[in-house]
Amino acid sequence: QVQLVESGGGLVQAGGSLRLSCAASGSIFSINTMGWYRRAPGKQRELVAGIISGGSTNYADSVKGRFTISRDNAKNTVSLQMNSLKPEDTAVYYCNVLGGVPRGIYWGQGTQVTVSS
Repeated sequence: QVQLVESGGGLVQAGGSLRLSCAASGSIFSINTMGWYRRAPGKQRELVAGIISGGSTNYADSVKGRFTISRDNAKNTVSLQMNSLKPEDTAVYYCNVLGGVPRGIYWGQGTQVTVSS
């Protein structure tokens, strides 16, 4: 099993920045993809950004140019730097990994990000 612990959420004004971090522990062998999803009130969970072990990244169109995902394979952490935040970025953000032992999809508990206008 893989355990994920997120940190860094909070309240920020529009235009501000936040940095989310997620630390993986447990059976963390062969973690392939790490990423961040979010769920806004009344909406479905959506992919925000993902990064594979080789470093390639992908982003939702709505965050391109504003958010940056990074990972530290030695420390088994993934971070999301969020700049130029907008009220529509308000959501619960979830860390996600694919891999581990047993191989599967694992989720963090979520961290609230609120952007005020």
